[in-house]
Amino acid sequence: MKKNRPIRWSNWSGSVRCHPEAVVYPASVGEVAEIVRHARDQGKQVRIAGRGHSFTPLVQTEHILLSLDSLQGLLEVDEEGQTATLWAGTQLKQAGKLLHQEGWAQENMGDINVQSLAGAISTGTHGTGAQLGSLSTQVEELTMVTASGEIIRCSKQERPQLFRAACLSLGTLGVITQIKLRVLPAYRLHYASRRCRLSELLQRLEEWKKYNRHFEFYWFPYTETVQAKWINVTDLPSGGKKWWKAWNQVVLENGLYWLLSEGVRLLPGLSGPVSRLSARAVPVSEEVGESHRMFATPRWVRFNEMEYAVPAEAMASVLEEIRFFIQREQIQVHFPIECRFVQKDDLWLSPAYDRDSAYIAVHMYKGMPYDKYFTGVEQIFRRYGGRPHWGKLHYLTAEELGDLYPKWNDFREIRAEWDPDGVFLTPYLQKLLGGGKREAVQV
Repeated sequence: MKKNRPIRWSNWSGSVRCHPEAVVYPASVGEVAEIVRHARDQGKQVRIAGRGHSFTPLVQTEHILLSLDSLQGLLEVDEEGQTATLWAGTQLKQAGKLLHQEGWAQENMGDINVQSLAGAISTGTHGTGAQLGSLSTQVEELTMVTASGEIIRCSKQERPQLFRAACLSLGTLGVITQIKLRVLPAYRLHYASRRCRLSELLQRLEEWKKYNRHFEFYWFPYTETVQAKWINVTDLPSGGKKWWKAWNQVVLENGLYWLLSEGVRLLPGLSGPVSRLSARAVPVSEEVGESHRMFATPRWVRFNEMEYAVPAEAMASVLEEIRFFIQREQIQVHFPIECRFVQKDDLWLSPAYDRDSAYIAVHMYKGMPYDKYFTGVEQIFRRYGGRPHWGKLHYLTAEELGDLYPKWNDFREIRAEWDPDGVFLTPYLQKLLGGGKREAVQV
């Protein structure tokens, strides 16, 4: 077990920083259990760090930060049961490669693949697909180290109540060490991107959502332009304009977009012109490739983000209200608004709990003020019963969250049962979840 004392830990966007007294890198489940038992005995908190792609202070601690970086890799594939067991610290990108080498693939992924597997499921990371759930719904079994240092397993058959809470738990029920996923035989996807008008998209929204395995779109503020993306399973051989995709992703979507974003940060009045310029640069392209390669897009331009899940049927109405709000308040934003769909599930803290959902995400370039934009958009989300993505910024209190999640109190009860001493709680999480055994403080 390695240990060091860094000056600080920060998340990807730089919005969350902390000074833990120690960062530990266990290399086995036994070492994880030892760390947790020691922390409990010393009255310390343990938080689990993935790749830092959450924008909320879920990991922030002054006590012990536990990294799963040394617990990565594919452990087992059950071909008959169509499941694969991986170490919880495995990056999604690496998981895709390892599964593909064995002839398998995940059902769905998001558009960022650098997160750890445990971090992705613990915060409700999702892709898009009206008939597909979040990454958490792919989980068949979890191996965890509890607050007492006990190593346990849970699934739909074994400890089912704990399982429905642990599949999306914000890291408050234990340290997830191994994850068994439901997988599919490896498959290829056909990806298509094109520009269209927002009015056309809204008219055909239900059709495109229903008849495509994956459908998502990006609306550019201060324009009538949308980038629509369709992704479907195909038997066609891999191919396409790979040179154009590389040029677009590296040079246009990252390099040039960073320069434009810096210009907007210095001169916020350029937000509208830059958004219109970006809309004109939307790629019209097609490509076929292995599934694990087709989902993700490099994201090097840093930003802060808010994302909410609203009822799927409310997508068009919510988007129209956001459009009106941006124009009325002249919000200085040039990042497009990202819109995706997720099937309902039965996980207690899932934003898609018992409700087919449309996820709508708003972004602001790093270094630019976002409070007015995000609070205004959040008011719109809330009018439609929106639930926040746990890894994205929001301003809700424990009481307000409790009104949105039918199983909120069930989750709090099971969390208190499995971690009565608050080993996995921090002041932020105590405030978010409504307290714990240790006294809650304002953050």
